[in-house]
Amino acid sequence: MKRIFSLGIGLCLLLASCAPPPGETVFQTSTIVALLAGVYDGDTSCGDLLEHGNFGIGTFDRLDGEMIILDGDVYQIKADGKVYQPDLSMKTPFATVCLFEADTHIPLNPGSDYEAIDNLLNTSAPNQNLFYAIKITGEFKQMKTRRVPGQQKPYPPLKEVTRNQPEFEMDNVSGTIVGFRCPAYVKGINVLGCHLHFISDDRTRGGHILSFEIADGSCEVDVLDHYFLKLPAGTQEFAETDLSKDRSPDLEDVEKR
Repeated sequence: MKRIFSLGIGLCLLLASCAPPPGETVFQTSTIVALLAGVYDGDTSCGDLLEHGNFGIGTFDRLDGEMIILDGDVYQIKADGKVYQPDLSMKTPFATVCLFEADTHIPLNPGSDYEAIDNLLNTSAPNQNLFYAIKITGEFKQMKTRRVPGQQKPYPPLKEVTRNQPEFEMDNVSGTIVGFRCPAYVKGINVLGCHLHFISDDRTRGGHILSFEIADGSCEVDVLDHYFLKLPAGTQEFAETDLSKDRSPDLEDVEKR
């Protein structure tokens, strides 16, 4: 009995040591290559996501809209252009979250765009092997976003979905950019470089960012040195999909659209 009891204690300690720390951690569900291949059935609930962070991006069950998590609130930006707050039981097939605590504040120049922000991050957050959560607040002279529409089975690959996605242009809008910069070694697991979503201050507009120009704003960066990946083991679609194919060209095409 003593040996069994000791083994049980040891196993509990091992499992506890595998849990991600509460801060400085990127928590991710599923992989970007699975999403590219058409694995759109949700596996993790929004409520579960909030147990791992108050800040993040992703999508929803059946690819029904863009997800933004900001200050612990979950927003669903659908293809109709409207912003909803979904029930926390709604599930996601792909999302990335963290408990946002800014480590660095970066001033931004008026006129800064996607490329300028990318270059600025390379200078101000130069460690390319860490994860960075990015929060930009301010006024935007121009903001162009997309919102993917919900899909029906059999699901088409994401590249086909984005060929017919609704796109929206906003001028002189105030709001917040939420996103992450991921290192090169997570190729096929997450989006390399910057992946950014936007929501307006009045919570009526937003989406996956295609382009933007800042009129006035500031950038906060949270440096993240822990990475926790949860795979959708209970999803039949994930189990039956061939994820060995290199879909990098598809991802580049999807992100630019």
